[in-house]
Amino acid sequence: MSERISETTEKKTTKSIHKNMIENANGQIAIDQRVIEEFAGHAALDCFGIVGMSTISVRDGIAKLLQGNSIGKGVAVEQDESGQITIAFHIIVAYGVSIKTVVSNLINTVKYQVEDFTHLKVKQVNVYVEGVRVID
Repeated sequence: MSERISETTEKKTTKSIHKNMIENANGQIAIDQRVIEEFAGHAALDCFGIVGMSTISVRDGIAKLLQGNSIGKGVAVEQDESGQITIAFHIIVAYGVSIKTVVSNLINTVKYQVEDFTHLKVKQVNVYVEGVRVID
């Protein structure tokens, strides 16, 4: 009976350690949410027409272009009970490009790259265009 209790306790502990858990024949891999956010942010920046990620200032409601190491702040990743993830982007697009085309490319590229990188299923990608900027 004591063996059965410890097995049950072990399983509960293992599941609650990390949400983004991947299991394979060799063991388990835990991926921190911030890693997925950073990766998705860099994948988005590789897309044509994306000037950068943005954040909204709570104080004045103005979109602010994020620089360097803050790219992940313009991305939010949530995981549901089934293990699928939803990614939300806050972006600034280049002036003169088709927003619909840029966003469609962003969604397809990020979904493919994140699924390939993490082996987690991307359920949905939401994109919020926070601004337009002229690029040189």
